[in-house]
Amino acid sequence: MKATLVAVAILLAAPAGFAQPPARQNPFESTAPLVSRNKIDDIVFAALTRQGLQAARLSSDAVFVRRAHLDVIGTLPTAEEARAFLADQDPNKRRTLIDRLLERDEFADYWAMKWSDTLRVKSEFPINLWPNAVQAYHRWIRTAIRDNVAYDTFAKELLTSSGSNFRDAPVNFYRAVQGREPETIAAAVALTFMGARVDTWPKERLAGMAVFFSQIGYKSTGEWKEEIVYFDPDKGATAAAGPMTRSAVLPDGTSVQLAPGQDPREAFASWLVSPTNPWFARAAVNRVWFWLLGRGIVHEPDDVRPDNPPSNPELLALLERELVAARFDMKHVYRLILNSSTYQLSPIPAATGAAAEAGFAYALIRPLDAEVLIDALNQITGMTEQYSSAIPEPYTFIPPDQRSIALADGSIRSAFLEIFGRSPRDTGLASERSTQASAAQRLYLLNSSDVQRKLQQSTKLQALFQRQADAGELINTLYLTILSRLPTEQELGVVRGYSQAAGANRRVVAQDLAWALINSAEFCYRH
Repeated sequence: MKATLVAVAILLAAPAGFAQPPARQNPFESTAPLVSRNKIDDIVFAALTRQGLQAARLSSDAVFVRRAHLDVIGTLPTAEEARAFLADQDPNKRRTLIDRLLERDEFADYWAMKWSDTLRVKSEFPINLWPNAVQAYHRWIRTAIRDNVAYDTFAKELLTSSGSNFRDAPVNFYRAVQGREPETIAAAVALTFMGARVDTWPKERLAGMAVFFSQIGYKSTGEWKEEIVYFDPDKGATAAAGPMTRSAVLPDGTSVQLAPGQDPREAFASWLVSPTNPWFARAAVNRVWFWLLGRGIVHEPDDVRPDNPPSNPELLALLERELVAARFDMKHVYRLILNSSTYQLSPIPAATGAAAEAGFAYALIRPLDAEVLIDALNQITGMTEQYSSAIPEPYTFIPPDQRSIALADGSIRSAFLEIFGRSPRDTGLASERSTQASAAQRLYLLNSSDVQRKLQQSTKLQALFQRQADAGELINTLYLTILSRLPTEQELGVVRGYSQAAGANRRVVAQDLAWALINSAEFCYRH
């Protein structure tokens, strides 16, 4: 009988692209008219009109409250938060919610996770930062995001810092690169801050940029695994001639004369974060757009090159100008994007095809990050996850209530995170994180003893089953807890019919319903 329930529930609870409910019961779209809310919408909607494409309708409040929580703080809204938002009649409630989410602690946790993927925060092979350095590095990244440190300051500190990898956290940027050759370091800098892959560059361009990273020194200390990263002015000097003026070439072709005793990293960083730089701000806003909407304006977000043009150059230029004008305040860009109708579109497309997808005519459906999904399961059930490290040097203790989005170390893992495509943090490429659903993932949610244990032993769900005297209200609360919305009349009928046909007790029916909703595409995907 459970198979009957899950088959029907998955069908009814799936977002657009999987199954579409009748229009009168559509929980994914708003009936409000679609209007332009800011400059982003002006540009996107005008481009769609020129192509003869129609934008989707605005998303429903239920879709928006879930999407905003998942995209901004990597955390599912609670049933109480979802219920309160749905009941709120304030016409500005979406803007208010965005502002509130940007100030929550989970915002720093989640975006530190994203930047830790990009910056390769990992203690073991092949990065080998080691646990002490990982903790310092992750804490520095999270603090910078929490305090909304200007992005140009953030980048410049990463590129120019010197000191102990345990005590001067930004120097771990250089230790996380797989190789200490100047060309290898230059490639990592280009990927991280310019969104460029140097394998498409002329050799001369990479060689000219590598000079800026040719005088980085490394030395060990008496403390286990500690290393000092510093500017070594003697590198490149000869015994006969001593220090000499050196010439380096910036990626834009500008030649720079480096004086003896001048740290060339500082010259490069000053050029990089300049408001007139053709790569820096553009790569940053494109990456944020990719993280929030699931597709870069230049896609992939770390593959910026002349023969991979932006799908909407005017939109990319706008976001770049906004970041520079806001003095690299990243939260300004988040707010601009999140408050746009473009971000808030329904996942049910009015126009399909490659052009509609590249033009952001509807919300893209994409799997939840592995860390977000397991945290959501644990939030729903009140259970925990077990984490481990293959080579604990020294042993890293993970508290039982540790959120996955707050894990500092890419070497700390669990079976769930491995199956659901967590980034290995080896290269800093966005494509390292798996975005493709697999049969193993579906079978894990359906059949694994781990998921069954979380549901069956959940004191949180048991308390809910006992507390809700009315069967209808229990169903409503389960839907709000798991899908952040109320069930449609059709879904209520299915569940009530199952309850009558099963002849099972109320607790078993509710537990089966929770299992069915967790296995729905609507739960497992952003939409």
